[in-house]
Order: sequence, then structure tokens, then C-alpha cells
Amino acid sequence: MADLPGYLLTCLYSGKLALLAILVSGGIVLQILACVLYNNWWPMLTAIMYVILPVPLILFAGADTSVLFAESENSWVDATKFLTGASAVGSIAIPIILKHADVITWGAFAMEISSLFVFGTAIFCFIGLHNSDDGGGYHSI
Repeated sequence: MADLPGYLLTCLYSGKLALLAILVSGGIVLQILACVLYNNWWPMLTAIMYVILPVPLILFAGADTSVLFAESENSWVDATKFLTGASAVGSIAIPIILKHADVITWGAFAMEISSLFVFGTAIFCFIGLHNSDDGGGYHSI
């Protein structure tokens, strides 16, 4: 991709950012539809976990997301990994617990899990886009 002109690389990078925006928007729509279509707002508890999820990364790791994939002797990095993992498990567990207690229906549960999958895909694409070697390209994770 090094032989492409700069304007074309910028256009491709903008398209990748647009794809990320569409993924996040789709996840938000699925999250809201899971509540609105079934007239039950309990699934919005998962949205709280989506907000809490990046907090340990922001507080302890800063903008460096590569610390999640490397071994470290730093206890703050280990705490970041633990808290981020606990929040991710909570994002998956809340819809499962709500369905087990018959608080939400199967349709709302399916939309919640689909929303989680869409948000996860957007996060992994962002990490792949952000940690690229050539300053903006996407590499497989």
C-alpha cells in the first residue's frame, strides 16, 4: 500500500473510520431496540457496563492499548487487565442473568447479544486500525 498516492490512502482511512461509526451506531440501535420493542428497559443495564468497560484503560493504561496483549511486571497493568476483563464478563452476564430470571424475552436477549457482538467487532477493528505500522492501515488481528 506504500505505492498508493497520499489522497487515496486518506480516503481509505476515512472509509475505515466510517465503517467503525456504522458499527457503533448499529450496536446502539440494537441496544435501544431490545428495550423499546419489548417494552422493558432492564436490558439498558448492559449499556452501563459499556460505559464502565473502558474506564480502567483510560485511568491506568492511557492511550496505549497494546498493554492488553503483552505480558507485564507492572501491577497497574495487571489491575487494568483484571478490571477490563471483569467489565467484559459483566457485559455478557447481565443479559444472561436477566433472561434466566425471565425479566427479558428471548427477542430482547438476542438483540442484546447481537449488540454485544457488534460492539466487540467495532472495538477489535479500532484496535487493529489504531495499532497499525503504517500510520493508518488496518492489519489482521
